[in-house]
Amino acid sequence: MKPHRILGIDPGTQIMGYAVVEVDGQKITLLTLGILRLQQLDDHPQKLLRILERVQEVIRRYSPRDMAIEAPFYAKNVQAMFKLARAQGVAIAAAMSLEVDVHEYAPRRIKQSVAGNGNASKEQLHGLLAHIVGKPLDTEYFDASDALAVAVCHALQFSPAGLQRNSTGGSKKKRSTGSWSSFVKDNPERID
Repeated sequence: MKPHRILGIDPGTQIMGYAVVEVDGQKITLLTLGILRLQQLDDHPQKLLRILERVQEVIRRYSPRDMAIEAPFYAKNVQAMFKLARAQGVAIAAAMSLEVDVHEYAPRRIKQSVAGNGNASKEQLHGLLAHIVGKPLDTEYFDASDALAVAVCHALQFSPAGLQRNSTGGSKKKRSTGSWSSFVKDNPERID
């Protein structure tokens, strides 16, 4: 299989995290990791425009085939939830406008995929992600580690190379015979 790239997005109206990884066989390489700071903007439509522009800029620069994005979770503040959903929608529209396939993941599923524990802390994920991509992650971009986790989650679950998370937080290749019974036997954690 030829290498392919995945853009991970952690949407937000104050800080949006993004990361691009390249999957080549069993190896996941981090190409970029960053944050878009939006706190200085008071106008919500201006924040949405900046999100649109940055997502399109990253896509044009790195040419990912897929974008994985964290799904909004329940919040007590309805207005904050609406704003977050708009930010997510703009990021999705930006990717789709450039013909990038979009995949959405719940926060718990991301943690389960990367750490093997749906209740893993942000600090645990940060450490495991550094191990998976094979280099330390700058604490300046701690907020972007969620975006990296989304990209890695997608790589681990749907990579054409058949990557699967192993118990040490790395990855290993699983052999598939193509039958549903083999899939169920080889992937019990993916069956609800």
